[in-house]
Amino acid sequence: MKTLLRTFALVVLAGVLSGCGYNAIQREDEAVKAAWSEVLNQYQRRADLVPNLVNTVKGYAQHEERVLTEVTNARAKVGQVQITPETANDPQALANFQAAQGQLTGALSRLMVVSENYPQLKADGSFRDLQAQLEGTENRITVARKRYVDAVQSYNTLIRSFPNNLTAKVMGYQVKPNFSVENEKAISTAPTVDFNSAPAPAASAAH
Repeated sequence: MKTLLRTFALVVLAGVLSGCGYNAIQREDEAVKAAWSEVLNQYQRRADLVPNLVNTVKGYAQHEERVLTEVTNARAKVGQVQITPETANDPQALANFQAAQGQLTGALSRLMVVSENYPQLKADGSFRDLQAQLEGTENRITVARKRYVDAVQSYNTLIRSFPNNLTAKVMGYQVKPNFSVENEKAISTAPTVDFNSAPAPAASAAH
């Protein structure tokens, strides 16, 4: 009899939770996690490109030590940011992550501008391939960030709405922080290089 009552109680509880948005909260939470994983994957793809890109540019632009150092240091800072499953739920940790990635984006943009001054570098097949990979990755980052922002907004709206907010409170679900809109354009815009533009007349290749 006790077993039957316990089973009945669980069925009723499941129905109540479902009616209060429990299943929907679960779906939205999983969507946020999946979107965050994709953001990390794309940022890691970019970080993996940096060493080869820096080495290739260095071969033709050895005198651009400041810019090369900026990229290397920015990439190192990205690696120093501790990423855990809780990072996306911690506003300060997410802000630190965003700041580090923003610094790397800025450094890479400056590196691409400098590369315009070296015709032989622009003509190098390895550089062109790396540039294409970087631009493709930056575009993927933009898409991944947009999907993450949308997923978090959808999740936050759901758990703030009645009666879902009651279920969220009981189950311990909280509002998630999101990427800041501050400098969003600069952070999310892929660096571009126009290979058809004329090189600076005063520059010379290192080779």
